[in-house]
Order: sequence, then structure tokens, then C-alpha cells
Amino acid sequence: MSGKSWLERLAAIEELEGAALDAALIAQLELCAAAVAARPVCFATPTFKDYASTELRGCSRNSFPAFSITGGACGLNCEHCRAKILEPMLPATSPEMLERTVRELIARQGLQGFLLSGGSNRRNEIRYERFYPVIERLKRDHPRLRIAIHTALTDPAGARAMEAAGIDTAMMDVIGAQATIREVYHLERPVADFEATLAALCATSMQITPHIVIGLHYGKVLGESAALQIVSRHPVSALVLVVVMPFYAVPGTFAVPDTAEVGRLFAEARAVLPERRVLLGCARPPGMHKRVTDAYAVLAGLDGIAFPADGTLAVAAAIGRPCEQQHACCSIKLGTNGPPGARSCAQAHTGPAGVCA
Repeated sequence: MSGKSWLERLAAIEELEGAALDAALIAQLELCAAAVAARPVCFATPTFKDYASTELRGCSRNSFPAFSITGGACGLNCEHCRAKILEPMLPATSPEMLERTVRELIARQGLQGFLLSGGSNRRNEIRYERFYPVIERLKRDHPRLRIAIHTALTDPAGARAMEAAGIDTAMMDVIGAQATIREVYHLERPVADFEATLAALCATSMQITPHIVIGLHYGKVLGESAALQIVSRHPVSALVLVVVMPFYAVPGTFAVPDTAEVGRLFAEARAVLPERRVLLGCARPPGMHKRVTDAYAVLAGLDGIAFPADGTLAVAAAIGRPCEQQHACCSIKLGTNGPPGARSCAQAHTGPAGVCA
């Protein structure tokens, strides 16, 4: 493919046949080709939902599940989610249930780690306190176990309690528009509270991976650039970008974000955070929208993609980006801090030089 433009290379990928690609955006992204092509991209396939594509397979072991301490309940019931994101998670509504299930999964299936989540109260807080003794015991008995947590909003004392319990990675949404907080989250708290939570988390030794939801304001881009600036002011380990999924919302209330607008935000994030990992998380619209979104993520130089769409590996190969697969939440880099061989499932999906086959 030597000498061909990126747009010409994408046109040869079967999975992108008929896709509405933005030629100007792709040309803009290609200007940074030298820097992007050298960055490895990790394809994350955590086991909290079934996954298979034409290029990758999921892992049959339950190596990194997600638990909800509230089951399917959430006090906010945000417009974009309506608690649907909790449904595929394993219920752990008591500390005893969490400990019993985790220990069983470690013994039977070689559990490597898990995500702890749950629905928020009306102030966008999740009360994890009674679960911390369980986390402490699990980390004492299994020090290599990697544990991530969705923090919601918290304060310095709450952040320190997570750290003391042994949490490895903390995640929270950063919202940059007051109107979005009020109208979509049904929450009366200022943008400053989100930055204060991020600052409190970053003052600990945990890995901090904030999330930004593109199109959170009913499918419109409103506070995303402001959220990127908030993240840039703090020493986060990584940033996770997701795209709002309107099928969770009341029909007709959300537009589907334009893929080119999403791609431009990927490029902006890469420019604002040039030395830090920027990842595309699990949530984004399906179908051809997802294929194009994932292609832009590869072209923009994002460092990881969760549950990549068909054709995404072909895009990486077309521009020469090396890649790997890991069966964990994209916010946790198991190959760095997890048990030896944590990424062994990826070996069948890479070529001789580590470039996607």
C-alpha cells in the first residue's frame, strides 16, 4: 500500500464498504501519520459481556467481570442511560455476596480482576464504604488481583478510603457543561464538583482514568472540550472517551452524534493529552457508526479500543499500527501491573512483528 493515502487504504477494507467517511478529517489525521503509526493500540475485550468479531474473539474465562453493588437500581436515572448500563453487571448487593463470588471465580476461573460499580444516589455518590473491608481482604489474600471502581462524585476523604482499601484504578465521568449536568444527569451540582473529585482522586496513589461521554447533551457536542481541559490540568493515568448511545434513552430525545464530529474530538483529545493514554471505551452506537468511529480512533492515535468493531484491526494494519488484545477493562493495563501472562490470549491475533494480522 506504499504511496496510497489513508483514505484510499480505508476504501479497500471490506467492512467499511459504503461507509460515509469524512475525507477532510482523514486527511487532517494523516498529517500526524509519523507519530500515530508508531503508537501501539490495545484492543480490550473484558469478559463482562459476550464479544466476537470477524477479527478477534472474546475470552471464555470470566477473567474480568463487572459488579454492581446496587443491582439494577440508580437514584439519578440519567436521560442517556436510565440504569441500563448496570443490567449486564453481576449483582453484588452485599459485601458477603461480592466476596463469595470473587473468591469462587478466583478458584474456578483464574479471575485476574474486576470492576466495582453501582447506581448513584441523588447527589451522584455511590456508597461503597461497607465493601472496603472485603476489598482489603481480597487484596491481602490475592495481591495481584486488579480492582477498578466507578467512583461517581466524592471528596478527599472518600478518595483516600478507596486508596486505603486497595483499589488500583478509579474512574469517574467528567462533564464540562452545567446544562448537561442539570438536564441529562438530573443533578444540581456544579462543574467544579467534577473537577474537585478528579483532583481528590489524583492526590492518591491510584491510577485515575476519567471518562468523557461524547454527545452527552442529547447527542450534541457541548461541554466536551471544556471537559478535556479539566482532564489536562490533572495527572491522570489515562482518559477514556465513550460515545452516547441513544437506544438507552427515551425514543426521540437523543440524536446520534455525527461520526466526523466524534473523530474531531478524538484528534482534539490526542492533541490536548499527547503523552498520556487516550482510550475508546465500551459505549458507542453500533453498526456502521461503530465501524467508522473505531476507524477514526485508530487514525487519530488513540491508545486503546474496547470491543473493537469489525474491520478495526484491518484499519490498524493499513496504517502500520502495532496492536495487542487484553481481556480486561480498557482502563487497567494488565500487562503492566497484572499477573504474568495476563495478555497471553492476544498472541494468536498478532503478526510476527506485533502488527495486527
